[in-house]
Amino acid sequence: MNDLAERLWQARVRGGVVDPGTIAEPASMADACAVQDEVIRLLGQPVAGFKVGSTSKEAQRILGTTEPGSCPVPAPYLFESPTRVSVAPAHAPAIEGEFAFRLGRDLPPRDEAYSRAEVAEAVEAVAGAIEVVGTRLAGGLAGKGRFLVTADCGANIALAVGQWTTDWKTLDLPAHRVAVRINGIPAGEGTGARALDDPMNVLVWLANDQSTRGRGLTKGLCVSTGTCTGLDPVKPGDHVVADFGSLGTVEIDFA
Repeated sequence: MNDLAERLWQARVRGGVVDPGTIAEPASMADACAVQDEVIRLLGQPVAGFKVGSTSKEAQRILGTTEPGSCPVPAPYLFESPTRVSVAPAHAPAIEGEFAFRLGRDLPPRDEAYSRAEVAEAVEAVAGAIEVVGTRLAGGLAGKGRFLVTADCGANIALAVGQWTTDWKTLDLPAHRVAVRINGIPAGEGTGARALDDPMNVLVWLANDQSTRGRGLTKGLCVSTGTCTGLDPVKPGDHVVADFGSLGTVEIDFA
């Protein structure tokens, strides 16, 4: 698995791809997570957040999976909007409008599962976000399955976050609408309910998943919760705006 991690790391930093036909695929989630952890180690940067993906039925269908997946987001890949993000066309980059939480306290690993109320109390703020996704695996994301996508850092390229609000408990996140425009042209749109029926459900899943893994979540981390707008392809030169209504906009220029 270390060879796969090395190749995925090289592909991420150099803009290339790995042919799935030339690798030994992870045989279990434990193997996939081990590859992911090694890629993050090779990147050599502190973790600033987490992305959670495959939180909609559509995303699960595309990937050929039935469950969410996650990956740490190293600090150099977490941006504040408005921003400029470089993408490699070989990675089939695309964008997703989604909600992000910022933790105000630790959620350490423990034997007992975290309740929704406990996780909600740990949230300090909410923001709109755009996750830039893509794959270092040749042939695109379709049909790659949970193990390979997890190994490939959950298909994360970057995460751009908008203005944070601490008055988030007044928001109805499942009903909150998000709309994306690419070069001024309407693209994907949807609501928070697209992400496991409620973005908070995604954060609860991640807290318990990371607790089971013995890692937990720490104060200050930014957690993106999966697409509310579907998957819209982008390319260098594109300008993307995700409109989150009362939460403002998130903007990226792609290089």
